[in-house]
Amino acid sequence: MEIERNLYLNQLINRKHNGLIKVVTGLRRCGKSYLIFHLFKNYLLANGADPNRIFECAFDVFENKQFQDPNVLHPYLKERISDKGQYYLLLDEVQLLKDFEAVLNSLLRMGNVDIYVTGSNAHFLSKDVITEFRGRGDNVHLYPLNFAEFMSVYQGTKQDGWNDYMLYGGLPPVVNFPTPDQKISFLKSLFEETYISDIVGRHRIRNRQELEELLNILSSSIGSLTNPTKLSNTFQSVKKKTVSNTTVKNYIEYLCDSFLIDGAIRYDIKGKKYIDTPVKYYFTDMGLRNARLNFRQLEETHTMENIIFNELKIRGFNVDVGVITQYESNEKGNGLRKQLEIDFVCNKGSKRYYIQSAYALPDQAKIEQEQRPLIRTGDSFKKIIITKDAPAPYYNDSGILIMNLYDFLLNDRSLEY
Repeated sequence: MEIERNLYLNQLINRKHNGLIKVVTGLRRCGKSYLIFHLFKNYLLANGADPNRIFECAFDVFENKQFQDPNVLHPYLKERISDKGQYYLLLDEVQLLKDFEAVLNSLLRMGNVDIYVTGSNAHFLSKDVITEFRGRGDNVHLYPLNFAEFMSVYQGTKQDGWNDYMLYGGLPPVVNFPTPDQKISFLKSLFEETYISDIVGRHRIRNRQELEELLNILSSSIGSLTNPTKLSNTFQSVKKKTVSNTTVKNYIEYLCDSFLIDGAIRYDIKGKKYIDTPVKYYFTDMGLRNARLNFRQLEETHTMENIIFNELKIRGFNVDVGVITQYESNEKGNGLRKQLEIDFVCNKGSKRYYIQSAYALPDQAKIEQEQRPLIRTGDSFKKIIITKDAPAPYYNDSGILIMNLYDFLLNDRSLEY
């Protein structure tokens, strides 16, 4: 079934002819090849591009193996680009092309060549790949399907779709597998044989088991505040192993760099400054996270928070954890310092939203608990509570927008209610 990925297609369209190499990054099997070879190519053809001026090459197929040699590819393309008209290069698994940076930078200098590339070795599954193009790269980062994209091809109710999405995530191949057993087998194999192997190989990790155990710990505590020291202590107390703070910190950086996890740093709202530690970590795809734990630990509260975080990132927000420090007195008159937390402080340009993720709001006490830190911000930015059990979006007496999870996820303009 065909999945529309208009958010990313529009990003490519908006970067067309900008004089830079468009580098599509993202997790393996999240749809990078489909985006450039199918969706973007069809857009070019529908908008008048000459098919003879579009060169597409997947370097990992046998019939294109000769083009992995730059001394074959470069002269071939130079001969094909025979006039001043506009040409398009769509290249997949470009890391298999030797000296690809030099080849592509050379072609870019011709002025009438628009270049789009993907790659999926350990190097291209890394945030630092864009530096290889020496200022000539423009990154489009592709995420797994969000819930709206997932539901566009799901045959069933949004409630059933949510249950499946929570469990198996949004990698396109997983969505297309017909049975749960196939989905589970694919996710577990992909995690073990591909993602972890990429990280181990790229960073020459000697103790793979330590990395895997750290993944288990992070998988079990999504959305919990933690830091390398706390994780190192967990290894000591639970695993009876000594793993240094530095090693844990490096492993976390590798996992973030490979797009498997992402972090939200604490931000002091009143003090207007970042607090380096602790940090919350979330998985880019819930199916991969659940596969890591053999689908045993499925808490909808934390899963919902993780999916909301991913949706905010997909929408282009910088996302932090909000902290508000306040001072109170106890019954004896002694001063107490308390920290209230806002799940997400979301910034994009001049826009800011404060968002709480609350699975349910069963009574007034729970509502007051969730909205208390929102009210204490002392500013006029929009404040939102996303919950599973709300009716249509409404503003309560405190001026806080209460929104149903489905309304938030299925409408990309939902924060503007």
